[in-house]
Amino acid sequence: MSKEIKNKSVSRRKFLKGGAIAASATASTLAMPNIATAAPVVLKVQAAWGGGIFLEFAQDYVDRVNKLSGGKLKIDLLGVGAVVKTAEMQTAVHKGVLDGAHLVTAYWYSKSPVASLFGTGPCFGWSANEMMGWVQYGGGKELYNELMDALRLDVVGFFSGPMPAQPLGWFKEQIKDSSQMKGLKYRTVGLAADVLQEMGMSVVQLPGGEIQPAMKSGLIDAAEFNNPTSDKDFGMQDVSKDYHLGSFHQSQECFEIIFNKKLYNKLAKEQQAILEIASEAASADMAWKAMERYSQDLVKLKKDHGVNVHRTPDSVMNDQLKAWDIVIARFVEKDPFFAKVLKSQKAWAERHGAYALNNAPNYQAAYEHYFGKL
Repeated sequence: MSKEIKNKSVSRRKFLKGGAIAASATASTLAMPNIATAAPVVLKVQAAWGGGIFLEFAQDYVDRVNKLSGGKLKIDLLGVGAVVKTAEMQTAVHKGVLDGAHLVTAYWYSKSPVASLFGTGPCFGWSANEMMGWVQYGGGKELYNELMDALRLDVVGFFSGPMPAQPLGWFKEQIKDSSQMKGLKYRTVGLAADVLQEMGMSVVQLPGGEIQPAMKSGLIDAAEFNNPTSDKDFGMQDVSKDYHLGSFHQSQECFEIIFNKKLYNKLAKEQQAILEIASEAASADMAWKAMERYSQDLVKLKKDHGVNVHRTPDSVMNDQLKAWDIVIARFVEKDPFFAKVLKSQKAWAERHGAYALNNAPNYQAAYEHYFGKL
């Protein structure tokens, strides 16, 4: 064998041996992958709810985020008052004390009355789900972001969970006429407080957990919170037996989920998308769950607790609309941005309502055909 051929044979053996070692190493890597991964991003989010179905709704949103992220993003949900008081939650998110919060816009009404238009504003013949249609497609989201910028709030937010119209609430006797409302001490929040004051009521703004004790002690004469399930959990049936459904004081509202904007902007694009898309997915589920639970608990209030359920009389609801006219005119005159948001809402509601209300069949007639008079 020549020296040249011998050297080629040695080189070939070295190459094959090296390749075998590399292949072995690759196989080992595939068989035993490196399981070390980056620690997940954990967001501390406080809810405005201490328990009940609203905290459940907040947890439903959190569960979707945690599931969709595949372990790369996690929300740690904190209950009411865990870090700051409810009235301070938005400021805490702005300053980065909290990463996020689950609340409603009426809870920061004191910063800007415009906030209430994104939840507890006047009714233009639309429901909360239709109001969210305006938010998503009618310019509402852009106006909300404009409000955040105008207030210099380092906050990004999403809306979720359209709520059914809130009942007029609990009274010490049945309300048969609007005149009975005058002088009553009543609990509500947001622009609804201005409306009911315009109707002659004395309004007190209290957090949910204080409503039942306040009515029990006589601090207030009447109150609303949101729905039959929450009201039952608060024990309102123990301080009143007259519950009035239907009202224009808060006929459309939804949850607001906010995050610190600097923190949000540092997240990966897919993580930002998860926070937003989870709010939309949870929104649909909240609406469906509310149908199931609220109707069940209304039955329990009547059958198990002897609550008399009344439809709010037309005289009250007509006077509410008149009061809304006065209140919004007052704010439009002194706040151009309030006027701008209201104009956008009315334009969308007028166009959509012309279709939706003309197209809707008489559902009550169909219900009564099968189940008898309401």
